[in-house]
Amino acid sequence: MAEQWKNKLNHESVRGFAMDVKSVFNPFPVEDFIASTMGEAWDSLELMARGRRITENLKKYLPAVYTEAIAVMDKAIVNCDPFFKICFPTFVELYGLDGENWDVSMAAMELYTQYSSSEFAVRPFIIKHEERMMVQMYAWSRHENEHVRRLSSEGCRPALPWGQALVKYKKDPAPILPILEQLKTDPSLYVRKSVANNLNDISKTHPELIVRLTKEWYGKNDHTDWIVKHGCRTLLKKGNRDVLAVFGYEDVTSADVADFVLGGSSVSIGGDITFSFTVSVKEAAKIRLEYGIDFVKSNGKRNRKIFQISEVSLKKNQRKSYAKNHSFADLSTRKHYPGTHSVTLIVNGAERGTLDFEVTAE
Repeated sequence: MAEQWKNKLNHESVRGFAMDVKSVFNPFPVEDFIASTMGEAWDSLELMARGRRITENLKKYLPAVYTEAIAVMDKAIVNCDPFFKICFPTFVELYGLDGENWDVSMAAMELYTQYSSSEFAVRPFIIKHEERMMVQMYAWSRHENEHVRRLSSEGCRPALPWGQALVKYKKDPAPILPILEQLKTDPSLYVRKSVANNLNDISKTHPELIVRLTKEWYGKNDHTDWIVKHGCRTLLKKGNRDVLAVFGYEDVTSADVADFVLGGSSVSIGGDITFSFTVSVKEAAKIRLEYGIDFVKSNGKRNRKIFQISEVSLKKNQRKSYAKNHSFADLSTRKHYPGTHSVTLIVNGAERGTLDFEVTAE
């Protein structure tokens, strides 16, 4: 996907973007901008590097005074190609971080995030001006626009993918909590997903804190319930007993598992492995079904990944059968290697059987 996005930033689209800027700032030198942007090593640049190159060249040809350049960009962002809108918050990050034009930078990021999220741009501000920036982030959490509210959560995630890590908040996430508290009943799913992702980030370094929040928040509001359930996904996969209990999956003995079998003893890379099983209960129970696969890595060691099958409420004496396929096609995020793998069935966080199988080269 990144490769596809990268290729959207090409000669034709760069020219179109330059013309968009010129439409609101007539002195903008379109040909000079194109030449300097698409010059040395352009073809070798990845997506984020191309965006940064474009931003740096905007700086060359927009007014030298920061506030005047922002005034141009405020107009240009409205109608320009969406693939170029990420350059606008980056401009603030690169050239407005010193604090001299604080109000202008804050207003710009608030505007730009409504067109292209400022989640990466705010992070250097948090690192350099923590107290002042977190006051601003909290103010944004009360904004009428859902994109701005989302920014207040997404921008301070301790481990935002592809973003600069907030190492201090990995060690102590306390400054984030007032923002998450403010947003925990937000009506926007877009915002709630960000809050849940923030909680999930925190759970990886401070599981006890997320367990406590889950116990405090769950069962009082449907929006909050969705947030904490999604925010606890890593803890659920790890079989955290406290979190499983909050969601009603504390019973590890009432479910019986039978007929857990593989569809074959081996699978070639690129193929599918199948397995099936039956689960039954004597008394009504909530059941969370997962499976773990111990993948062989390039060094020959094994690493387990957990995958969810279902969450179901079974009635007294109910019996339910399942069949599952798992693909061993290589992905951009996972490469498969030959060797002995295992599939483990997990019921309410407890292992209920393991079967070995061979993965062979295509």
